[in-house]
Amino acid sequence: MKVLHFYRTYYPDSFGGVEQVIRQLVTATTQLGVNAEVLTLTRNKQQLDIEFEGHRVYRAPLNFEIASTGFSWAALSKFKRLAAQADIIHYHFPWPFMDLAHFLCGIKKPSIVTYHSDIVRQKQLLKIYQPLKRKFLQHVDRIVATSPNYMASSGILNSFRDKTEVITYGLERKIYPQSDLGLCAQWQAKLPEKFFLFVGMLRYYKGLHVLLEAAAGTDIPIVILGDGPEERALKEQAKILGLRNVQFLGALPDTDKAALLMLCYGLVFPSHLRSEAFGITLLEAAMYGKPMISCEIGTGTSFVNLDGETGLVVPPSDPTALRQAMRTLFDNPALAAQFGQQAEQRFESLFTAQVMAQKYVQLYQDVLRP
Repeated sequence: MKVLHFYRTYYPDSFGGVEQVIRQLVTATTQLGVNAEVLTLTRNKQQLDIEFEGHRVYRAPLNFEIASTGFSWAALSKFKRLAAQADIIHYHFPWPFMDLAHFLCGIKKPSIVTYHSDIVRQKQLLKIYQPLKRKFLQHVDRIVATSPNYMASSGILNSFRDKTEVITYGLERKIYPQSDLGLCAQWQAKLPEKFFLFVGMLRYYKGLHVLLEAAAGTDIPIVILGDGPEERALKEQAKILGLRNVQFLGALPDTDKAALLMLCYGLVFPSHLRSEAFGITLLEAAMYGKPMISCEIGTGTSFVNLDGETGLVVPPSDPTALRQAMRTLFDNPALAAQFGQQAEQRFESLFTAQVMAQKYVQLYQDVLRP
């Protein structure tokens, strides 16, 4: 069975949550006998098609972007050729150019869509895109929602309920760097003994401005790992608030991220808008057995982090509630340890890459069945 994954960005150009999911899915389904390939766009015009972690990544040069939607004329011919060789096309939504490519290339192959997120921010452009989006989702064979929470709260998914099923994300421990005790010791010497960790791109929907407000007036150490478009504004806010208990580390390699996940007391994940559809970082924290704090935004974040079982869930954009949640866990090590243990147990039962891959392979077989 040959499966072609199609998404706008992928490793090694980009390391976001959807890219991580595709990477984990390709690796895990390959172990189950699937021949999986990826087609994506790239700014690197010198090196196009590459091998990455044992699978083929086909890359077309990016021509331009409109509202974070990449366009590539070369991708159309490449997609048509690769689709002809595949048994199944696996689309990763949202990416409006992908919808266009599906129709322009006359795709007739069995197709599924993993619906990673609604389009939240570009409301005016969404009105223009809406007819194409609906036609595309009507045309594909099956749609996958990534959590029951997102399925229940997404209007567009509910309108296609008859052909939508839920398959949650999963991670493979072996892909992550193994414990480096030397590196852990280096970080331990630089950081407080107990600290909350945030990991992710510093984007508008991550709620980090709320986290900084919550940190004000406390002695709770917070470490922020990642960079992004909001970095300058957040550092300025921290300066204005006079925060000495918050450290910005910038972007770091996976080895450092793994060390920090091992060392942290817990994960704080203050995303306050629906643009945060799942939160791969929450899965990573659960995999490392850490208690979590997140916000109730009607998405997969509250499926991964169950309030009172794996951590605490607070209202979004509420610095007082977020501060109280951090204080509760910080002052109750036994409770934090219990939540962390239960988070890891839940990860092992629901969120491994093997569980995800088995469900997708079953879906592939169902779609191919005459």
